[in-house]
Amino acid sequence: MLYHLLFPLHESYSFFNVFRYITFRTIYAAITALLISFLLGPWMIRVLRSHQIGQTIRLDGPESHLTKEGTPTMGGVLIVLATVIPTLLWANLTNHYILVAVFVTLGFGAIGFVDDYRKVIRKDTKGLSPRRKLIAQVALAAAVAGLIYMDIGFKDTVIIPFLKNVRPSLGFLYIPFTVLVIVGASNAVNLTDGLDGLAIGPSIIAAGTYMLFAYLTGNVKIANYLQIQYLPGVGELSIFCGALAGAGLGFLWFNAYPAQMFMGDTGSLALGGAMGTVAVMVKQELVLVLVGGVFVVEALSVIFQVTSYKTRRKRIFRMAPIHHHFELQGWAEPKIIVRFWIIAIILALLGISTLKIR
Repeated sequence: MLYHLLFPLHESYSFFNVFRYITFRTIYAAITALLISFLLGPWMIRVLRSHQIGQTIRLDGPESHLTKEGTPTMGGVLIVLATVIPTLLWANLTNHYILVAVFVTLGFGAIGFVDDYRKVIRKDTKGLSPRRKLIAQVALAAAVAGLIYMDIGFKDTVIIPFLKNVRPSLGFLYIPFTVLVIVGASNAVNLTDGLDGLAIGPSIIAAGTYMLFAYLTGNVKIANYLQIQYLPGVGELSIFCGALAGAGLGFLWFNAYPAQMFMGDTGSLALGGAMGTVAVMVKQELVLVLVGGVFVVEALSVIFQVTSYKTRRKRIFRMAPIHHHFELQGWAEPKIIVRFWIIAIILALLGISTLKIR
């Protein structure tokens, strides 16, 4: 909105010419997201506590988690608001990429909100059944995939990291591939959200990485220099990613160990869905497996654990997702969190290196 209100004034006042630059608007989208988080965070914690909207802890989990019983949850509402509001303020709202990103964030956030609402407020420990949740996610992702493929007019090729000239064309299969990326990312972040700050840290790192990808892909000179696919208008997604990273940093202020507030499914599903969608729109879908490697390992640990138990009646890990395995091994929670963050940074740097190593 600010972009549309203030940029036209550059014809009379040269100062407003700064609003044409994506870098300027990305920085201030991130700052705005931080300010919204800092201003609304304490108020949201008080509201959640006053309504007794607290986390329910699984009795079969690590004993150290029992002390977290009743910690305010559904803080993902703060992440969604602090991402969407700055995006609407600073981005070009005629840009299709921005509209899709906002739609996905709100949509997946709504699915998570319904799940949290049923669990916490209605005291239904199951929340949305896994089947209903998955159906809702797939339906939303399919709608988004259709928009991306048909409306924006994407090429159906997939870029293979580290391989310069290998770009297989999927044809109509690009739509189910997109659904897989979005739904997979959403659920992977959801599974990672088990320790204070564990999910939000790698999410901030991934958002920052894709902020860079979006800017480079949307700049014709840089894209040609790096020999990556140039996508007109996709650079505007840098603003969305900047807001996402800023919102994540603001939420981390309250979610750092020991957490004052948890994001719940409202935040984790929205974060994962948003990152998966951005990865598709900047044509770096497979790089997300590397950049979001922490989320991938967490998800795979659950898949392997369940498969092993059902087929062999044996567990691979002491508990899944894998961060609980390390807890039961005796690692302190802050140590697990920080080490996972370090791994996420290393993986993000490797992901960025794919721009040159091909």
